[in-house]
Amino acid sequence: MGDARMFGQRMFVVASLLVLLLRAEGINVGITYVTEAVAKGAVCLDGSPPAYHFSAGSGAGINNWLVHFEGGGWCNNVTTCLSRTDTRLGSSRKMLKVVAFSGILSNKQTLNPDFYKWNRIKVRYCDGASYTGDVEAVDPATNLHFRGARVFHAIIDNLLARGMKNAENAIISGCSAGGLTSILHCDRFRALLPPSTKVKCLADAGYFINAKDVSGASHIEEFYSQVVATHGSAKNLPTSCTSRLNPGLCFFPQNVVTQIQTPIFLLNAAYDSWQIKNILAPGVADPHGTWHSCKLDIEKCSPDQLKIMQAFRMEFLNALSGVGSSPSTGMFIDACYAHCQSETQETWLRDDSPELAKTTIAKAVGDWYYDMNPFQKIDCPYPCNPTCHNHILNPSEHPDV
Repeated sequence: MGDARMFGQRMFVVASLLVLLLRAEGINVGITYVTEAVAKGAVCLDGSPPAYHFSAGSGAGINNWLVHFEGGGWCNNVTTCLSRTDTRLGSSRKMLKVVAFSGILSNKQTLNPDFYKWNRIKVRYCDGASYTGDVEAVDPATNLHFRGARVFHAIIDNLLARGMKNAENAIISGCSAGGLTSILHCDRFRALLPPSTKVKCLADAGYFINAKDVSGASHIEEFYSQVVATHGSAKNLPTSCTSRLNPGLCFFPQNVVTQIQTPIFLLNAAYDSWQIKNILAPGVADPHGTWHSCKLDIEKCSPDQLKIMQAFRMEFLNALSGVGSSPSTGMFIDACYAHCQSETQETWLRDDSPELAKTTIAKAVGDWYYDMNPFQKIDCPYPCNPTCHNHILNPSEHPDV
């Protein structure tokens, strides 16, 4: 009994230390609802107002702005979009009132040396199409609003009124579907800010590629085409792409990034865990679940599966080949099995964070933004990088598209 009590006390101490550590690394930030957006029809899927979390800048950073867009996949038809209205990904009514800021959103100099004094905003994601949709009609049977493009403009207008109109420096960034947002809206964000503002874009895990799955089907291409059609996205995608390709193909960064005029940094894992799970080996292409364990933990992949993943890496790098070598374009492509590396402290900047050329993600992005050192590095093949934080996924938290 005494041993059990001692064990329990030790576990309590360990848990308490972990809570203190997490508090030390993160800052809790309350939610702001953009209620005036409702009158403009700029609303979430369920008609509720869009929202963001705002942590004010200070000192030398008071006129610097980091606008970071949350990820969360996409919905491709009425059924999948309707299911999101019962979650934070379709309704601001379902969002947490307070979220923790860490990584690129941290307000601590040791954890985020280049941006900790900036105004840092996390925009909540509730439109299901990376802020590209705009359908005027609302079916009374579903009450679904496909208004992501209006939400984007309403959020930016709100932030401009809040002080971003005086921005000296600004970054649009995002993770996953938010990373795709920062690519698709990069030049638009630049155009909405004052000409004197230094504007750059950062896409974290947003470089989704048009690859066939393990069955040989073009699953992700069909899925994106459905997203674009459902949300009426075509008119809000870059015309440099839609003028020459089917609009659904203009959801793929490889077809739009070469036309982006604003400096952009691409942060991505070559073995992006979401893309392996949903583009390379989606459930529909793997009816017997052969890839199930491999997708959750790369160390459980068979030699044949690793060979296929190495081929996927090459396809990913080929899709990047058109980006070019301009110093205004940054690139950090590591050999990790990961998805989104800027929001979490352990991958953004910590003693054991992932590195390329002995450089952390935080330093690579900071040096690139301030024009101190152009950074374009592509890692060697898995498992060559011992600094990787390879994801072990919970299937309930990472459903297939």
